Amino acid sequence: MERATGLALARSLAIGAVGGLIFQLVGLPLAWMLGPLVANLLVSARGVDVRVPERLREAFLGVLGLVLGSQVTPELAARVLEWPLSMALLLVGVAASTAAAAAWYRRCGFDSVSAWFASAPGAMTAMILMGEKCGGEPRRIAIAQSLRVVLVVLILPPLFWAYEGAAANGEAAVRTLRDPWLLLALPALIPLGHSLKLPSPTLLAPLVFTALLSGFDIASLQLPDWGMNLMLWVLGSAIGSRFRGLSSARLGRYLFEAFVATLVALAVLALFAELIHHLVGVPRDVALLALAPGGIGEMAILAVALDLDPVFVAFHHLLRMVALMLFAPFWARFLQRRP
Repeated sequence: MERATGLALARSLAIGAVGGLIFQLVGLPLAWMLGPLVANLLVSARGVDVRVPERLREAFLGVLGLVLGSQVTPELAARVLEWPLSMALLLVGVAASTAAAAAWYRRCGFDSVSAWFASAPGAMTAMILMGEKCGGEPRRIAIAQSLRVVLVVLILPPLFWAYEGAAANGEAAVRTLRDPWLLLALPALIPLGHSLKLPSPTLLAPLVFTALLSGFDIASLQLPDWGMNLMLWVLGSAIGSRFRGLSSARLGRYLFEAFVATLVALAVLALFAELIHHLVGVPRDVALLALAPGGIGEMAILAVALDLDPVFVAFHHLLRMVALMLFAPFWARFLQRRP
């Protein structure tokens, strides 16, 4: 079993490396995340056994948390006071986009419970479990949730790249290694996050740890370019290898359904992002990424890699995830009472 897992991992990373090189040669943005993601998605749909073990994925998510927390500065506290309006607009936007996407999924034949929980933009594991408990179809919810995350990651970087030019690819600035000793804290931080039952514990525990250190100007982790690309390569391969066992025809149908739902959600959220841009003064691309219906880990990767105000983006995605987890049980009870 361990040998099979090791071979599947080696296969996934090798295929991801080919995808990354192709994307880099073509000059596409975020080559070392999107290339491995697309390459693994294509081969997994063909039945090839590719996978990234959960422990390895968690380790690299922990590294991302350290990098993200290092973006916090002593000056950040003053900025937080400017965010209540954007927080309120985020919550209204999430409700509107979820309702719009759920209406589309109902037209695709989803039952009401599955449609709503498939459309909730975040807290994927919790939405799958709650949806199943309420009588929904957990497989359809899981596939819809996973495909939405993949599609958002694939759609937004080229969109920003076209909007801002080649400088938006996140590779213009040369990064140097700083305070690598912080990586030694990961073996303690990840179990701590699980024991405290934090949402996305492998990301948030390291994030809070380095945010405190960086906020007091004690230490902060900065990875060199090769380190960032290594992190993106592994995490991109992990996202793309989620779809083992789906036939090409079924995956194509699910992709179409999720693509339309994702476009609908993005269109609704783009309106709220435009309001945040005008009322709060946040750049359009930052506002859209902060509201985008992807997972907090994936959106944090994009924010760091594209240098789009990672703290603002991560804060709003964390707020959305917490709000969904608090509100979803009440909405689940309402759906259960409906005939």
